[in-house]
Amino acid sequence: MDNDQMISKLQSQAKRLPNKPGVYIMSNEQGKVIYVGKAKGLKQRVKSYFTPKPASGKVEAILKEIKTIDITITITEREALILENTLIKKHNPKFNVLLKDGKSYPHIEVSLKHDFPKFSFHRGKRKLKHARYFGPYPNVYAVRNTLNNLQKIFLLRNCTDSYYKNRSRPCLQFQIKRCSAPCVDRISHEDYSFNVNQAVDYLKGNDKSIIDKFIHEMDKASKDQNYERAAFFRDQVANLKVIQSQQYVDGTKKVDADVISLIGERGMYCLAVLFVRQGKILGSRTIFPSKTKYDSHQEILASSLMQFYLEHDVPREIILNQSLSEKKIIEQALMESQKRQTKIKDRVVSYRAKWLKISVANAEESLKSKLASKASISNQLTDLTLALGSKQKLKDLVCFDVSHHMGDESVAACVWLNEDGFSKKDYRRFNIKGLTPGDDYAAISNAIERYYKRINDEGKNLPDLLIVDGGKGQINSVKKVLQSLSIKGQMIIGIAKGDKRDPKNDRIFLEGFKNPVDMNGKDSAKFLVQSVRDEAHRFAITGHRAKKRKQLLQSDLESIDGIGPSKKRNLLTQFGGFQEVKRASVEDLVTVDGINKNLAKKIFNHFHPN
Repeated sequence: MDNDQMISKLQSQAKRLPNKPGVYIMSNEQGKVIYVGKAKGLKQRVKSYFTPKPASGKVEAILKEIKTIDITITITEREALILENTLIKKHNPKFNVLLKDGKSYPHIEVSLKHDFPKFSFHRGKRKLKHARYFGPYPNVYAVRNTLNNLQKIFLLRNCTDSYYKNRSRPCLQFQIKRCSAPCVDRISHEDYSFNVNQAVDYLKGNDKSIIDKFIHEMDKASKDQNYERAAFFRDQVANLKVIQSQQYVDGTKKVDADVISLIGERGMYCLAVLFVRQGKILGSRTIFPSKTKYDSHQEILASSLMQFYLEHDVPREIILNQSLSEKKIIEQALMESQKRQTKIKDRVVSYRAKWLKISVANAEESLKSKLASKASISNQLTDLTLALGSKQKLKDLVCFDVSHHMGDESVAACVWLNEDGFSKKDYRRFNIKGLTPGDDYAAISNAIERYYKRINDEGKNLPDLLIVDGGKGQINSVKKVLQSLSIKGQMIIGIAKGDKRDPKNDRIFLEGFKNPVDMNGKDSAKFLVQSVRDEAHRFAITGHRAKKRKQLLQSDLESIDGIGPSKKRNLLTQFGGFQEVKRASVEDLVTVDGINKNLAKKIFNHFHPN
């Protein structure tokens, strides 16, 4: 069946569709979803694709690939909006805007079950019955910085529950005035609860209320001639005011809002999200939506908004740098999906306008930086294409490297670079087992065989260029692997270290040629290959070190006479980790199931030989 017949068949199908709200799913000949759309009336919307003259370049491109149309009817348009974006996230269609933001956002968790709660970093699913959460924060640094402030001002514990209950004396955190040592009763339950309540107020943005309470406690302690306690509260007020001066905050406006700006230039878009909680800016995150070629600015913003809030909590307000025609439907859809009312605003004044200005500035600066980086990488790829004599521009590069220590715990790594930079979602590591220790040829061949076998099995496209860390020997071993998999046409190069391991002396060998590629006057091309090689080396050595560290930690405990897998597990579970076991006293160790006093002394002496 030719394309015209296919379009005619689909056109007839469209006429029979019900004119009800729903979602339509368009797939290609291979059954892969290429577009997902929503409609207030399915019949009218789908029919609009099959007019004599396509309505847009996007419709024209879809019609060239479409094979089937499936529909799902919904009760309301807002249900269709939610389903549309759920399916976009699931299928990653070719012609839909996709928000590339796979990360969850961290929160601060306050444990409610414990008599002496701790404030800790949390990422992932939240168990609301057992804890209280504050955030989201844009990154790990923002959470760590806030937790650091909480420790300095309120002297709250940050240790695990197992470590806490096994203390017999204060730890270093108490000595450096970062904890009040509730584990050994250096603070009463009443005073610790006061600190916890003040810390919660701080996270809510009630800084003025905290300062007033601290001043009250300071005056009270002074009148009671408890000058040490009065000095403590005086210092805490001073610390709090220093932190306040470093934050952009409107203390009188307790607003929870996400301030979102979309900026586009030269076919690329940047979405900046500024997180404001209780009037306090927690930080920002920038995201670069993909597959935006055929969509308008407003369509990209609407789609990005829905995809973002399918995975993240909705605040009371969402402030945008432009209006949306579907604003009311999106508000209703967000409320329906998260059971929480939110208001979308695009005309703001006063402090909200200041926040929006900051968000727009973040988006503009991030986009400018991304475009500059992309242009630089694109130029380097062009230079590399010319240097290697490729007929087509090299766009996707993959590089392999192996890391080990005298053949022990070998790890192979694969990194991917395209015109947007390093694509970390395509990075892979391979544990190398069953080979002669230190045989780099066999190790890298093993990794490449596993990697390319999967490419074959999944029907994916080959990268434009395969880079290996090494010379002609490495290239030949890789070539044999690809031949065994019946893979043809893969361009391969090797980068070998030169004299004195000086990067200036690095040599690049192209498969099929005896001598190194002449890179004189092609510094940018050589630098690109070196950068990819160095990134592969970094990724490999990081994996190797993590594996080696784990091996050392496991073997160090089991090397103690009398410690087997079961007792090791009990020790690590009770103390929360290897470092805590090392720091534990004999009295702490005997509290562990299966550890008697003699064995506790052995463990202690193993880590404290003097």
